Amino acid sequence: MTHRGHNPPTARREHPLHHLRPHPGEPVPVGVATLLPDHAVRTAEYIVMLAPEARGRGLGTQATLLTLDHAFHVTNLRMVWLKVLAPNKAGIHAYEKAGFCAAGTIREAGYWLGQVCDELVMDALSREFSGPSQVTPLRAR
Repeated sequence: MTHRGHNPPTARREHPLHHLRPHPGEPVPVGVATLLPDHAVRTAEYIVMLAPEARGRGLGTQATLLTLDHAFHVTNLRMVWLKVLAPNKAGIHAYEKAGFCAAGTIREAGYWLGQVCDELVMDALSREFSGPSQVTPLRAR
């Protein structure tokens, strides 16, 4: 994350992700989603981490959709961006399903299974995020 000299760092607020059991009981934590906003330009970096046992069930896409909903409808950001390792095809697919588009490549910036790899930059714009908000009605409660 890059901070401009005039823009002090914003405290990071992590939001635990929960997968609700199909039967009554407490939610089970499966990961964390974080937005790192730059309020001076109304953008944020998105970071999500899922536990290995939670992957492959669509939870990353759901978490990303809800986070973008919050970013655009509640926080009034205009753009959210992320970085993902190029070999992470499942992650890239989940981000694309949620509304992210490829924005560029940072060559040889990461490691995947011990091998040097590129890192992709993806972004989502508020004006391209469609559909009614799922988050806004919850805030009214």
